[in-house]
Amino acid sequence: MPIALVTGASGFTGQYMVEALENQGFQVVGLGNHPTAADQTLACDLTDAAAVKECVERVKPNWVIHLAALSFVGHEDQRAFYDVNVFGTLNLLQALAELNTPPDRILVASSANVYGTPDVGVIDESACPAPVNHYACSKLAMEHMVANWFERLPIVITRPFNYTGPHQHTRFLVPKIVDHFARQSSTIELGNIDVSRDFSDVRDVVRAYMALLEADIKGTVVNISSGTDTALRTIIEKVGALAGYEIDIQVNPAFVRKNEIPRLCGSNQQLKKLTGWEPRYNLDTTLMDMLEATHRCE
Repeated sequence: MPIALVTGASGFTGQYMVEALENQGFQVVGLGNHPTAADQTLACDLTDAAAVKECVERVKPNWVIHLAALSFVGHEDQRAFYDVNVFGTLNLLQALAELNTPPDRILVASSANVYGTPDVGVIDESACPAPVNHYACSKLAMEHMVANWFERLPIVITRPFNYTGPHQHTRFLVPKIVDHFARQSSTIELGNIDVSRDFSDVRDVVRAYMALLEADIKGTVVNISSGTDTALRTIIEKVGALAGYEIDIQVNPAFVRKNEIPRLCGSNQQLKKLTGWEPRYNLDTTLMDMLEATHRCE
């Protein structure tokens, strides 16, 4: 049975990734410091190079899906973005390169946040990155570092745009909105809702990851996106329609980010060309599934 190593297996995307790999016949090993649904979980701090090396040598994976990252843009410890996202990734690649038999496939998840605020309608991979926060800067630095390994390891870098789905933590915006409606809250405090984002369903994102891995794509960067953008105000209206009432929106200045990106919409043409991938979930279905999942958890 082939072995897949998933970093960040306990996270939002990781839980779906583990399931997809197991459905494809992989024995899945999760790497991290929290319990996972993988066949085996190894406790490991990615910033500890010796610990990463020990785990990698123990697992000897056929596929590696590197999802672990410090991803909450509002995180206060700015240095931690670089410690985890850049040097944690370096520790992993170094350990993989030193195996007698390196993995057949390695997928490294970056972020569309690296693009910043390009003055284009739909962003493709040729757009020049111009990150505007430490999370995005750390991801772009990671990409440049990872590219140095392209000739030694079979790596594909993905740049997912915003995505959401059932079981995402409520510190992120869309699940926060859904949670408020599920609890029938009368008010919600938000930041700037006059921004527009390209939202995919996490299940479609994982399908894209699997398609890239199965197609043996390597040495390149690929957007993961729906190809359309939706205003956050529209999302609130959609969830309100599903819940059957309107919520009072209160703008909290503390939630308004500096350097807020007004619009992000990604081209998925390269992904489609390389793999034939097409999204299966539209935003209405995703929001409905999220609302139903939140009700079941109550």
